[in-house]
Amino acid sequence: MSRIKMIDGDEVKGEVKLLFDGVTAMLGRVPNSYRVLARVPLVSKLLLPFNASMQREGAGSLLTSKIKEMVIIKTSHINACNY
Repeated sequence: MSRIKMIDGDEVKGEVKLLFDGVTAMLGRVPNSYRVLARVPLVSKLLLPFNASMQREGAGSLLTSKIKEMVIIKTSHINACNY
């Protein structure tokens, strides 16, 4: 159980619904990190484009998406997190 209650997809409306729709369009789902970040919509709206540019190729990034995904998986594994 997380310390901060995550916002469920059934509860969302307004700005949070737009955020969840955008995250779903980009990632195909709403990860738990965004369910927690949705408690502060302003931070979430700023983080989504930053996260997209960091995880996708282009936008000045030197690493491929494949390498970035491998880093995420390895970090999750080291920290005993469910991926």
